[in-house]
Amino acid sequence: MKYLLGIDFGGGSSKATLIDTLGNIVAENNVEYPTYYPNLGWCEQEPADWNRAFSENVAELLDKAGISSEDILAIGLDSATHTWVMCDEAFRPLRPAIHWTDSRSRDQAKKLKAEYGDLIFEKSFHKPDTIWTLPQLVWVREHEPENFRKLRYIFFEKDYIRYSLTGVYCTDYIEAQGSMLFDCNTNRWSKELLDIAGISEEMLPQVVKPTDIIGSVTKEASERTGLAEGTPVICGTTDTVMEVFAAGAVQPGDVTVKLATAGRICVITDKPYPNQHLVNYAHVAEGLWYPGTATKAAASSYRWYRDTFGGNYEELNKGAEKIAIGCEGLMYHPYINGELTPYADPLLCGSFVGIRTTHTKAHFTRSVLEGVSLSLLHSKKTLEELGISLSGRVTIIGGGAKGELWRQITADCLGLELVKTVSSDSSLGSAMLAGVAVGVFATPEDAVKACIKVETVTVPVKENTEKYEKLFEEYVAVHDALMPIYRAR
Repeated sequence: MKYLLGIDFGGGSSKATLIDTLGNIVAENNVEYPTYYPNLGWCEQEPADWNRAFSENVAELLDKAGISSEDILAIGLDSATHTWVMCDEAFRPLRPAIHWTDSRSRDQAKKLKAEYGDLIFEKSFHKPDTIWTLPQLVWVREHEPENFRKLRYIFFEKDYIRYSLTGVYCTDYIEAQGSMLFDCNTNRWSKELLDIAGISEEMLPQVVKPTDIIGSVTKEASERTGLAEGTPVICGTTDTVMEVFAAGAVQPGDVTVKLATAGRICVITDKPYPNQHLVNYAHVAEGLWYPGTATKAAASSYRWYRDTFGGNYEELNKGAEKIAIGCEGLMYHPYINGELTPYADPLLCGSFVGIRTTHTKAHFTRSVLEGVSLSLLHSKKTLEELGISLSGRVTIIGGGAKGELWRQITADCLGLELVKTVSSDSSLGSAMLAGVAVGVFATPEDAVKACIKVETVTVPVKENTEKYEKLFEEYVAVHDALMPIYRAR
């Protein structure tokens, strides 16, 4: 039997999935790495931590599977869009990577929007915000001129890790779309946007297809990782499209609801929907796109809550199960890193509102889960207002989807039947994409048929959906009341 390896790099950990050529998951493994917050609003990671996590993941995965690395046909990597590394002429990082959730470039994004907003939107399909590479580049230019002067190469996260495996410098067109340096109309780096950033095209990687085999594991990388020298490595792409792919969403109208570091609702369409409230990216299935809405801190809200107030997810969930919908007036807003849909406002803050002496830790726990799900309802309503049909199968994905309670809260909030597959991790999508690249699967649709298996279906309770609709009105009203306070700080 031969195998396909996919490895994802998410907000705080790397997940590896190994599948066989029949589409069965053989082994999975997860390795965490730190995120650093050196200043208010900053969010950074060390590229060396990614490479360490990669090597640990491969060793542990091969041990779990009990196979030889010689039997791996191909490798695919994915990572969060917008997370980038600036390197010198020797391809050495000049500073820690700026994570996509970093919000230090607020002033730069605001100025870019005022001076070049129409041009940037026309080229990139998005408006300037702190999540994009362009405003972050401008911040570095203004605040770290010495690093900017030494800048010779810009990597995106999975491309840096893959370069360490193969020595090949490139990226894919979906990743490029997430940089705000790429013309989404012509599929080329935009000279106008590069001029705004103050960089040249020579600093950016060649753009290829996600399924292109760009190189193979070098001798040095083989010794470091345990992978077989010469194993083909595909370009790969971003984590969100790989999650969409791994969820089986390859037909127009299919929907994914994501409970991961960020929360997202994506809908498969046959064209982009450029709009200030949406994030538009191409799909790996030819001719399709997956415009989506996003809440910035979904599972990361729950992780922050766990890490700050203590406990483990199992005991926290058990307590929250006993609390009624609405948490007896306690409400949480998940704006701990600002918010995306529909506000695109980095100044928003998280909040617990309506606290009384009768509230217990279990009330606070459930309010976190409900607050994130209500933010996703805001995303759903935004899509519907734009006339985008959520007509196909709805699959819930991400680490937060593992919890039965949170799945039910989300189904009830959205009023949607949620399908959970055996795995929808982006690392599975990368393994599937590697299979498409080497001909194990003829098309992405064939990969879905072979690999995607339904585990459970969560049906919304109509009475609960009605309750959440009323709570949503209060949820928006609290935001409206607090927003002027946050902006005045």
